[in-house]
Amino acid sequence: MGVTVKVGDQDAYLARVGRAGMLLLPMITGIGEQIREWADELAAAGITALVWDPFKGRSTDNSTREELSELLLQKDDDEALAEQQALLDYLVDDLGCSKVGVMGWCLGGRFALLLGARDQRLANVVAFHPTSPSELHPQHTHDTIADAVSITAPVLVSYPSADTLVPNADFEALQTALQSRSAGATFTQYFPGAAHGFTDKSRHGDEVNATAYKLAWPQALAFIKATTT
Repeated sequence: MGVTVKVGDQDAYLARVGRAGMLLLPMITGIGEQIREWADELAAAGITALVWDPFKGRSTDNSTREELSELLLQKDDDEALAEQQALLDYLVDDLGCSKVGVMGWCLGGRFALLLGARDQRLANVVAFHPTSPSELHPQHTHDTIADAVSITAPVLVSYPSADTLVPNADFEALQTALQSRSAGATFTQYFPGAAHGFTDKSRHGDEVNATAYKLAWPQALAFIKATTT
C-alpha cells in the first residue's frame, strides 16, 4: 500500500519499492481508488509509482465527476507541467530512481505526451486514450499532436476506435507525428469498438471495454519493465 507524501507544496501518492520509477497522471477521477490500485500494482511488479494530484485533494473519493470536470476547465497547462516536472525531480533526486517514465490516462495521457516532449529524462511515455483532439480546448495552451514530434523516449499509445472525444483522424495525426520522429520507438494499441476511458473499471460492464483493458494493461506493464529496469 502506498502513502501520501509532500513534494514542495503539492501532495502525491507514493508506492515505493526500488530504483525504477513511473510518474502516473490520472484521468478525471484524480487520485481515486483506481489510480491507487494501479500504483500499488506497479510497486508489486518492482516499479516505484508516484501519482500527480491534478485537483488538490479532490477525487472521485469525495467529489462527483461533474465537479471534477469543472475543476479541469480551470487547469493551466504550464502550471500542471511544472508540477509534474517537480515530481520527476523528486523521483530522481530524492528517491534515487535511475530510470523514470510517465504514464497517463485521458487528460493524464495528454499531459504524458506533453511532458515527454519537454523532459528528456523520461525513459518512456505511456498514454492511454489521451484526450488530445486537434481542436484545442479553451484552457489548453499546448498542441499535443504538434509537440509529440519532440518526444525522444519510446512511446506506447492506446486508442479506442469509438472515442467520442478524439476523432480517429486526430489519432491518425498523432500517429503520424510520433512516427516522424528520428528517435524513440512508437508502439500502438488500437481497439475497435472500445470507448474513451475504456481502462476505467466503471466502464467494464461493456465487454468490449473490459476485453480491451485485459489486453492493454499487461502489454503496458511489459513495456514499462523493458524501458525502466
